[in-house]
Amino acid sequence: MDVLVDTCTFLWWTTGDPAVPAKTRLLLTDPANRVYLSAASVWEIALKHARGRLTLPEPPDRWVPSRRERHGLELLPIAEAEALQVEKLPPIHRDPFDRMLVAQAICHGLEIATPDPAIQKYPVRILWRT
Repeated sequence: MDVLVDTCTFLWWTTGDPAVPAKTRLLLTDPANRVYLSAASVWEIALKHARGRLTLPEPPDRWVPSRRERHGLELLPIAEAEALQVEKLPPIHRDPFDRMLVAQAICHGLEIATPDPAIQKYPVRILWRT
């Protein structure tokens, strides 16, 4: 299965936070699954860190790539088709980063690992097993 982790899932999973359920962790670490981190999440992390809303042990330009590589996540860039897909989404979620994740999941046929109830209202498959 191909999985896109949302920003909070990436932060929680890569720091060992128990907010990510054990079954979800197993699926994210299963070598048979491809797990992606969106460039939108990287952007969100950088913005939150710059605004003082997210504390990291080192600057995001070092921390994010090292965590992503350590956990075997592939970077998912933002393409034109995905940016245009955002406009087609119903206005369920107001967060532009989460809307981009939904658009990417739709364009690439990915499941999204997220506990976010608003994302779960979109026509995407959700990976969040307790």
